[in-house]
Amino acid sequence: MATVDGGAIVGKALRKEGVEKAFVLCGGHTMPIFYGMRREGIEIIDMRHECAAVFAAIGYARASGKPAVVVTTAGPGVSNTVTGMMEAETVAMPVIQIGGAVPYSNGRDSGEMQDMSTLNVMKTCSKLARRVTSIPRIPEYVSMAFRHAVDLRPGPVYLEVPVDIAFGKVEEESVRFPEKARATAMPAGNLAAVEEAASLLAAAERPAAMIDDGARFSIGDDAGAIAELSDYLKMPVSSGNACKGLFGDESENPLLRTFGMAQADVALTLGCRFDFRLGAGRWFAKDAKVIQVHTDTRQIGFNIRADIGIVGGCGPVVRQLLEAVKAKRDKKEGDPWTGPLQKGLRFSRPAYEADGVPIHPGRCAGEVAKFLHEDGRDWNVCNDGGEAAGWLGGAWIARRPGQHHWSGPNGTIGVGAGQVIGTWAANRKPVLWYTGDGSFGFYAMEMDTMARFGIPVVCVISNDSAWGDIKLRQEESFPDEIRGAGHCNVDLAHMRPYEKMVEMWGGHGEMVTDPGEIIPAIRRAAANGKPSIINVEVDPEITIRNA
Repeated sequence: MATVDGGAIVGKALRKEGVEKAFVLCGGHTMPIFYGMRREGIEIIDMRHECAAVFAAIGYARASGKPAVVVTTAGPGVSNTVTGMMEAETVAMPVIQIGGAVPYSNGRDSGEMQDMSTLNVMKTCSKLARRVTSIPRIPEYVSMAFRHAVDLRPGPVYLEVPVDIAFGKVEEESVRFPEKARATAMPAGNLAAVEEAASLLAAAERPAAMIDDGARFSIGDDAGAIAELSDYLKMPVSSGNACKGLFGDESENPLLRTFGMAQADVALTLGCRFDFRLGAGRWFAKDAKVIQVHTDTRQIGFNIRADIGIVGGCGPVVRQLLEAVKAKRDKKEGDPWTGPLQKGLRFSRPAYEADGVPIHPGRCAGEVAKFLHEDGRDWNVCNDGGEAAGWLGGAWIARRPGQHHWSGPNGTIGVGAGQVIGTWAANRKPVLWYTGDGSFGFYAMEMDTMARFGIPVVCVISNDSAWGDIKLRQEESFPDEIRGAGHCNVDLAHMRPYEKMVEMWGGHGEMVTDPGEIIPAIRRAAANGKPSIINVEVDPEITIRNA
């Protein structure tokens, strides 16, 4: 019988769960796990910071539709991931983090290196946090972790593997690996509730739908049903980050990127959490009927009246609704109630085409959107920052599933570098990383990771030489203070030449001060094929709220 260490068992258990890639940062406590994964053919993507590794896992999960794995060493290696795990929870992404720890045999408080209470810490930011207690139970715990991460409420799970478990030996044939340990189908909705909802939609004069992050892993093979229901009722659909592009090319079908919730008489919400991003439900007309569909019962009725609440997978429920609506009425013809639709790239704000120098931040985002429309239609797009991300989010159009990446309701900035790596790992497509100069600084060294792995990314920095979002809010909140003593700790170095960083690996770097040069500079960077930076000077006095 073959004797193997715990790390080999972890690698085999992960492979049996279908894991193809892992985002890691090395450390002594977890090295047997790395070797175990490598022997099982799992691609190991080693990064420069553990939190960025979790952001990469989030990007990978969103882009691929599969759960993602992170491996970190003990102590600070684990605690560095807290923000990333909280981000995964708020955007409903199934991330399984395996962390190292001091020996289980000695227990804590024995003075071992990195003897930190990380399991207790991770309980605060994970759906489930467990410690593996013996080598033979590793597959059981790995199976448990995946089952919780991908259940009806997807999210992050933490699994702690003490160092003596990782290095310890066992007879491989004595270890049992669970088989068929996860559900494979999403539940449909209650038939009576579906019929009632279909009657409302069929009779509606102004139906509208919204699909948010909570639907990403419950749509399954039924994305086509959502697009068909939209077309059948001429119903506008707006999507959150994780669901953009899931239902087709939004440049060819503008109904799939039309916001109609504020004027709707019947609103269909799929996987939505009505927090501040969705106006806490205050967008709807008082007499509107609201249909809420979610796998998480806690979200039905949260901050909003649920006239009809349906617990079920968003894809299967919409398939039911489509069949029921077809039985109740003929297909609507002509323009939707929101007005005639225009295909292609269409800006809704004059700021996206504004002239002037320094460059309007909206114009910077608009030029990037034009590049993506003309040259980068199949690129991954990672959008990061406060002001900068808001501008690009309003300009860009998704064309395929898993194409667009942004932060969630935590407002976490600095997510972009990790998401570049995760999205590329999912599909090997080029990446446009759009970021503010403040956000860029969090994990800028991940560009070295991108260079090592040959990731073709163009980073466009919308550079206002400040923490722009906070600076402009200070002007609204403390005008007298600012007139007397200036801003407080929001200014950064004026136009720091970030573009020079790429000289280390032969990438293309440019500083741009003319709006007409943004697209040519991006094209030159894209032709270089290596991680590149276009550093764009934008007007520091313009906010997305007053433009």
